[in-house]
Amino acid sequence: MSGDDGVAVLAAGLRASVSAEVADADTAEALGSGDVPVLGTPRLLALAEAACVAAIAGRLGKERTTGGTAVSLEHRRPTAAGATVDVEAELTEIIGRRLRFNFIAYGPGDGDDAVIGAGTAERVIVDRARFLASLGKRADAAGS
Repeated sequence: MSGDDGVAVLAAGLRASVSAEVADADTAEALGSGDVPVLGTPRLLALAEAACVAAIAGRLGKERTTGGTAVSLEHRRPTAAGATVDVEAELTEIIGRRLRFNFIAYGPGDGDDAVIGAGTAERVIVDRARFLASLGKRADAAGS
């Protein structure tokens, strides 16, 4: 995909990964998504989205950004606080302004035992200024 500003260059196959050490604040207990001290699914989702954003970072120009529109996530294995999680994302499909990604998350272990989650994400390219302006219009309408 090439933008009208000549900056945006997107193609299937773009990849990135993010890593994080699971902190107490990342646990299901802390996030309210469970009552055990393991990586919470909301934090895993946030890492997956960060990897998707990183895969296209610097390719849209300053006028554009992406927003998440859909996610499918399978959280397969628990991960204890203190462990490192690595999430890899790949842009797999571009349909107009919609971008589809596959992602996979790894924790401690080898081979399939290291896979703690996987899924897909969809993001849409938006004009940053128009997107932010629409928030103001909605806030004004809600206050009326």
